[in-house]
Amino acid sequence: MMPRTLLARTFLLLAALVLLTTTAWLSLFRYIDAEPRARETAQLATSAVNLIRAALFAAAPEKRIALLNELSSREGIGLLPVEDEDRIVPMPESRFTNLIRRELTNSLGPQTRIAASVDDVAGFWVSFRFSELDEDEYWLILPRERAQRGIANQWLTWGLLALAAALAVAGLIATRISRPLKALAQSAASVGRGQIPEPLPETGADELRSLASAFNRMAADLQAHERDRSEVLAGISHDLRTPLTRLRLEAELSVSDEGARNAVVADIEQMEAIISQFMDYARADQGETLVLTDLPVLLNTLAERHLYLGQPLTTEIADHLPDVALRPKALNRALTNLIDNAWKYGASAVTLRAYHGAGVIVIEVRDNGPGIPESEAERLKRPFTRLESARTNASGTGLGLAIVERVARGHCGKLALLPNNPCGLIARLSFPVSQKI
Repeated sequence: MMPRTLLARTFLLLAALVLLTTTAWLSLFRYIDAEPRARETAQLATSAVNLIRAALFAAAPEKRIALLNELSSREGIGLLPVEDEDRIVPMPESRFTNLIRRELTNSLGPQTRIAASVDDVAGFWVSFRFSELDEDEYWLILPRERAQRGIANQWLTWGLLALAAALAVAGLIATRISRPLKALAQSAASVGRGQIPEPLPETGADELRSLASAFNRMAADLQAHERDRSEVLAGISHDLRTPLTRLRLEAELSVSDEGARNAVVADIEQMEAIISQFMDYARADQGETLVLTDLPVLLNTLAERHLYLGQPLTTEIADHLPDVALRPKALNRALTNLIDNAWKYGASAVTLRAYHGAGVIVIEVRDNGPGIPESEAERLKRPFTRLESARTNASGTGLGLAIVERVARGHCGKLALLPNNPCGLIARLSFPVSQKI
């Protein structure tokens, strides 16, 4: 039930605080306001009793009925004698009612009673006698509103306005806290995918400004480190390929034994392949921008090239695949690594499959070789990691799957290594269709 985002959690906590303080304020107001309101109501009833006493004593007997009718019509005040068979409903017990009863008892005497209704007639009923020696008792009937207590409309209106303003400020505070953190999380995810994020704005509170500044410095340092590494590897590649080319020429011209010559040339080609893999891993998708790509054309071209190289593929490419934002060269390198691995370790049948899933594009390279243990799938994605089994090539660098994993992360996707029943391996590359250019 608890929301997951910082924005929602912060807003709910601040809103709960505002609601609690507003409720406490209204409760305190009602408690403090009860006594003066009860005193005012009791004084009103006492004044009405005294007024009726004085008016009836001063008025001529023949005019008393007309006087009572006038009080009833103009002021809503009634007067009835107390009967033994009266059905009396007492006022509900509350602090406010008890305070009214105490004030009326002090003013009109201990025999004073109050009721919510008499004989099913609702009102504010107060009993009294014209004098302490008088045995006759009368009911003074006042409008029920006089004995009811509520919050004044203006107080309620201002309270609601204050609550709305406080909730709006709480939302603003929560937004100002969560927005830079959300931007930081998105930039950190971009760095994790090997991308270069835009510098974060160094604004806001000191702590958020320091955090954004530290992240920007870290991202700049990582970018510089990546650039230096690429330059170093490019230099090594250039420096090594020149002597390797000379060695190839010398071997072909100087080594008379054909078997030895072929072995030397094979070793040189292996060294060049290793250098190329190092360069592919260092390069990944650096320097290549996302472009809208016709994926079936790219895959069919890749399959034709492997057919020309003596590696025929069975293609299962779905119709009407949408154009997606890709880095074609990086994806080509990744798929080439997967197909080469499938041919090298996965027997003779290799299938290239592509289809459109739920918001993702899925590309699979399937083989029917020995496969890999499921427990080793994640470990083999790390650089310079190889499996000591039938799928291992001792001459490899252990960078093939690491290159594919890096390309997948660069497309906000992922690489999965799954068993291909009954035997073999499925290398599944998936990435979202909605990726923006």
